[in-house]
Amino acid sequence: MYRIASLKNSLLFFLVFLSACAAKEKKPALPYYNTPDFTPLFLHSSQEVTTKVPHTIPSFSFTDQQGKIITDKNVEGKIHVANFIFTKCGSICPVMIKNMKLLQNEFRDNNNVELLSFSVTPWIDSVPQLKKYAADNDIKAPNWHLLTGEKASIYLLARQGYFAEEDIGFTKDSTEFLHTEHIILADKTKRIRGIYNGTLQLEAEQLIKDIKLLLQE
Repeated sequence: MYRIASLKNSLLFFLVFLSACAAKEKKPALPYYNTPDFTPLFLHSSQEVTTKVPHTIPSFSFTDQQGKIITDKNVEGKIHVANFIFTKCGSICPVMIKNMKLLQNEFRDNNNVELLSFSVTPWIDSVPQLKKYAADNDIKAPNWHLLTGEKASIYLLARQGYFAEEDIGFTKDSTEFLHTEHIILADKTKRIRGIYNGTLQLEAEQLIKDIKLLLQE
C-alpha cells in the first residue's frame, strides 16, 4: 500500500511539473506591435522578438515641466506610457489627464515606470505653462513628465515612433494638427505593447493591469 501511495504521489508531482512547464510555454500575456495598423504579434522567445519586432521607440530629447531634459535614455530598461495633450485643450485632454492620474496614483513611487505626456502645441506650452498646468491638475509624481520641444520632432515621434494616430496619421507631417485620445504602452525594450483609449476609465484601469504584467516580464 505504501509503495502504491508513493507511486501516486510521484505521478501527481510529475503531472504538476508538466503543467508548470506548459504554463511557461504559453504565449505572453501582451502582444507586440510592429506596425501602425496595430496587428498583434504573440511571440514566444526573445529571439523571435528581436527578428520579428524591429520597431522600437526612437531617440528623442525634450524638456519637462521642471525644465529637465528628458530623453529616450530616461526610459531605457523601464516601462513607459506616452500620450499627447495640450494645455488649452478643453475637450478630450481633461478626461485623459483624469485617467492618467489613475496611473499616477498607482505608480508614482515606482522607479521602473515613466509617464510621458507630449504637448502637441509646444509653441504655446512653454516650461512655465506646463509647470502651471501640472500644478492646476495635481500632477505631482516625479515620474510623470509633461514635455515640450520642437513641434516637428514631437509630431514625427508621435506618428512614426508611437503610431499614435494609427494608420490614419502615419504619413502625415507636422503641418497637419495632431490630436489623439490614444495612450501607448511600451516595454523595457521600448517596443510597443498596447494602445488604449485615454478618455475611458475602463481602458485606463486595463492599462494599469497591463503595466503590472510587464513589470513581471
